Amino acid sequence: MDKLKYELLTELSSRLEADLLKSYLEANDVEVELFQESVGQNAFPVTIDMLGHVQVFVPGEKLEQAKILLENFEA
Repeated sequence: MDKLKYELLTELSSRLEADLLKSYLEANDVEVELFQESVGQNAFPVTIDMLGHVQVFVPGEKLEQAKILLENFEA
């Protein structure tokens, strides 16, 4: 079985934070894919049982670079 192209970097509790992280990573040459349950994207986001959480995926070959950038982002 082939290795997945994208790997999970982190999970965030808001779409706004995920969008900011995505912009930061892309500015540093790391592609990003965000995944969020559709119910969490409503006008009134839900955070019960992880529905409002956003998963941030990056290419496997950029995972280590993305982890370092994530540490700097959170600092």
